Amino acid sequence: MVFGQKRFASINENLNRRFAEKGVLIAAHRGSWHGNIVQNTTMAFRAAFMMGADIVETDTSVTLDGVVYCIHDGAELQLFGAQKSTLAMTSARVDDYQMRNALDQPNRQHAQQLDEVCAYLCHGELINIDRSWKAGGLVPGILDKHPHMLSQAIIKAPLRAREVIEQLNEHERKYMFMPICYSLEDVEEALSYRDVNTVGAELIATRPDGPLLSPEGIAYVHAHGLFAWVNTLVITDEEPEDTLCAGLDDDISIRIGPEAGWGRLMEMGADVLQTDWPSLVDKYRGRSAMHGHR
Repeated sequence: MVFGQKRFASINENLNRRFAEKGVLIAAHRGSWHGNIVQNTTMAFRAAFMMGADIVETDTSVTLDGVVYCIHDGAELQLFGAQKSTLAMTSARVDDYQMRNALDQPNRQHAQQLDEVCAYLCHGELINIDRSWKAGGLVPGILDKHPHMLSQAIIKAPLRAREVIEQLNEHERKYMFMPICYSLEDVEEALSYRDVNTVGAELIATRPDGPLLSPEGIAYVHAHGLFAWVNTLVITDEEPEDTLCAGLDDDISIRIGPEAGWGRLMEMGADVLQTDWPSLVDKYRGRSAMHGHR
């Protein structure tokens, strides 16, 4: 299946080729960040691709002086012991911080700008840019400085972030876009922006009996020429309603077995699984392919 509008086929060719090759794609949440490797850095992205990921996901936020970093605002305390949000800092202050690794120990890495990450990923690697609405509308301009990003970057935003979608609708270079959808109506609304290169939909489902994350819901997404992206990562298990994929997540896939989570999503027709465990999903994907399953 080919995703996206035909008139944007040349832009989307790199993405669609990956689907043709792999069937189901694996997206690594903030890269692979374990041990001394820090999230949302080129080291984390390199590790993710080494672990079998097809896409790396990054967050963006902008400083007071207009510099966009690959940082999830709100994670500053974990990243470098700061009580203040990146959104309320200057770039000089962000650059001054030494990052902390997964063991809460200092290392030599520093927060990286989106511009640096775009320059690094210059060999066709796919990158999903999340929280683009936190970057003050600066993401497309940064991508424009790196022509290869036209076929590599997938910008993500919720439909409430209308300024992001309207900017993409007017922007000359038609970067791939993926809306965050909580209902089939959200999918329909996203498709109403005809000059946006919408290629997929991130499907958020808190209940296992909802219409969105189901074979029928995913078939509906496919019928509109979009891929179905599902988040299997677990942010917290303190609040069950915070689940992103109706409980078919990384935790159950590891605790019980891949068939209980990742496998069920693949059977439903999910096209992209975003995970914190790309190597495990890749191993299961390979085993499934050997047995003739999707």
